[in-house]
Amino acid sequence: MISALNRLVVLVEEHLAEGFDIHGLARELGTTEYHLRRMFSSLAGMPLSEYVRRRRMTVAAADVVRGEDDLLSVAVRYGYGSTEAFGRAFRAVHGSGPGDVRRDGGPLRTQPRLRFRLTVEGSIPMDTRLVDRPTFRLVGHAARVPLVHQGVNPHIQRHITALPQEEHLRLKEMSDTEPAGLLQVCDDLDPDGTEGSELTYLHGVAVSGDTPAPGDLDAIEVPAGKWAVFRTAGPHPQALQTVWAATATEWFPSNPWRLRPGPSIVAVLERADDFSTATCELWLPVEPA
Repeated sequence: MISALNRLVVLVEEHLAEGFDIHGLARELGTTEYHLRRMFSSLAGMPLSEYVRRRRMTVAAADVVRGEDDLLSVAVRYGYGSTEAFGRAFRAVHGSGPGDVRRDGGPLRTQPRLRFRLTVEGSIPMDTRLVDRPTFRLVGHAARVPLVHQGVNPHIQRHITALPQEEHLRLKEMSDTEPAGLLQVCDDLDPDGTEGSELTYLHGVAVSGDTPAPGDLDAIEVPAGKWAVFRTAGPHPQALQTVWAATATEWFPSNPWRLRPGPSIVAVLERADDFSTATCELWLPVEPA
């Protein structure tokens, strides 16, 4: 995976002024666009689209400062049809318009070219098991919420606390298959993992594929497949978020598995009354790499 990400960086540099075929590259490297984008955003700390934009404007800034071509020519060279569109993208990265930078020489914010390296430290124990699951169904109460990378997601928190206590008990009684108990489900996640992008959050339970879902509940159909299950324990949600990040930095680069499209699921096995600490299982859909 590390070599695949470095190939992707090379491809970005070769096609800064135009689009490129990330799907074809993923196929050539024996992986999927979905997995490549997820691993890039996790390890780089930014979506692939944002990295491309920053690199494009970093290189374009040199042409702007040199002043050998008019700004429209520079804009067209980097794939923009007008100086206005180019100026908006330029200002978003550098904080100043190209005309100001041409006159004053700055300010400029450079995005260095990325280099991915794998450092195996074993700093985070990865208590993992692989599970083969038949088709099952996730049922509960769903809402569209923005993605939050660190700390408690207030939108999810409001969604859960708005449910009456008897509804939590009703859902728990419906659970009849793994993952067991009340579940925190994230589906339709942006492959780039862009903070603020919308996802579907479902507070509910897993039921077998032939168990009908009550008409007043939302349902997510989950096809048969393999799952990597990571056990976490400690301060919540920090311990869970730390292990989630470590799946990208340590587990996937070191194991012959890749993410496949599908929901990610958190099962809370034990927790303090105030939810300050918890023992959880993180379920991620995987397939052989």
